[in-house]
Amino acid sequence: MNQFLKMISCAVLFVLLGCQTITQVDDPSNTYTPETTYQKLAADYPFITIARRDVPDSVVEIKNITYVRYGKRALQLDLYLPESSITHLKPGVVFVHGGGWRSGYRTNFTPMAIGLAQRGYVTATISYRLAGEAKYPAAIHDVKAAIRWLRSNAKKYGVNPQQIAVAGGSAGGQIASLTGVTNGLEKFDPQLHRSRISSDVQAIINIDGLSDFTSEAARLHEDDPRKNPSAAGFWFGGRYAEKTDLWYEASPTFYVNKNTPPILFLISAQPRFSVGHEEMIEKMKPFGIAYQVSKIPDSPHSFWLFDPWLQPSINIAEQFLNQQFKIMRSDSAR
Repeated sequence: MNQFLKMISCAVLFVLLGCQTITQVDDPSNTYTPETTYQKLAADYPFITIARRDVPDSVVEIKNITYVRYGKRALQLDLYLPESSITHLKPGVVFVHGGGWRSGYRTNFTPMAIGLAQRGYVTATISYRLAGEAKYPAAIHDVKAAIRWLRSNAKKYGVNPQQIAVAGGSAGGQIASLTGVTNGLEKFDPQLHRSRISSDVQAIINIDGLSDFTSEAARLHEDDPRKNPSAAGFWFGGRYAEKTDLWYEASPTFYVNKNTPPILFLISAQPRFSVGHEEMIEKMKPFGIAYQVSKIPDSPHSFWLFDPWLQPSINIAEQFLNQQFKIMRSDSAR
């Protein structure tokens, strides 16, 4: 009887979940959530509240979609669609959560993804392999796979395949930026020559993420000898002196060229988290690459997880994307 019940259960799971045997790797050290961050910030910012994840009637939520598999490992995303009937294709945005490359959850970006979906964007929040599961550059491979998935399913979900942006916060901002500036580089995209679908993006939003690991300011924090290991050192598998090539290779600033997508640097009032963006902009200027720097005043790192900063962040992101994708404000759902 027990064997029969197992067979029935497997059949049901196959129908409902496609036999996704592994969808996440549990890690008790993964504590980067809005709730834990709130506990750290509330004393200095007593007026803040955790941004709500309620899905309004104007947005359709589709959760737990597998976008890539590695053997039995399935990586998933949550999709947010404007509910209004599709009269024209919508731009898409793939969100990459932060957490020091080794923690965090895709739901951390749910409020911002919902906010942009309300403005007429198709948005996806993704899970990717954290450093405890797979070291650099696995996360970049995953984000490019998510972008390819969204473009592959563009017709199904009403996405304009020529208007896809990648966005991320903190470590996710660095990952998103590196993903975007390495369009077409096979080292960061193992599927490049196996797929006819591009993983290129047309815009980047780096929210308080590093642009240069090799700068003195970045190494002062990310290579702090008191941390054993540091977050970046854990991701790279070694400190700066041990893995210098990787620290350089993972720095978005060193890939600036004439084809670099437009970039929004959305930064907090804590300058060490966005180290390197000014130098990167100076490299972009000779190529005429569009950029924008917007600072959320008097804000902590991880400001996008909380009100009153979430809505201004959504407004800035929407205005930047509308400008890059030449969308009139009236075209954006509100």
